[in-house]
Amino acid sequence: MMQVQPISLDESSTVIGIEVKLPKTTLLVITSDKGYIMCGALDVALLNEKLQDRKIIAGRATGVRTLEQLLDAPLESVTTEAEKMGIVKGMSGRDAMLKML
Repeated sequence: MMQVQPISLDESSTVIGIEVKLPKTTLLVITSDKGYIMCGALDVALLNEKLQDRKIIAGRATGVRTLEQLLDAPLESVTTEAEKMGIVKGMSGRDAMLKML
């Protein structure tokens, strides 16, 4: 099953949350037009190394089970392109998404 829902970050900022229920796991993504954050399934090293020409802005948080947890969790890793926007490891998913607007 898949759910897509708008998520309000503040009074004027909305992003899209995507939750995909898979066997024995749930895939979580929160996205804007510029980038996204994702659960532990995201391979940041792959994005930085093999797909670097795409300049993907993304961050990864581990140990999250809901979209709200993904927003609140500190990012465990971020892409090089995210770092260029001021998104850093340890920043909350919510703060990272605000920078991606």
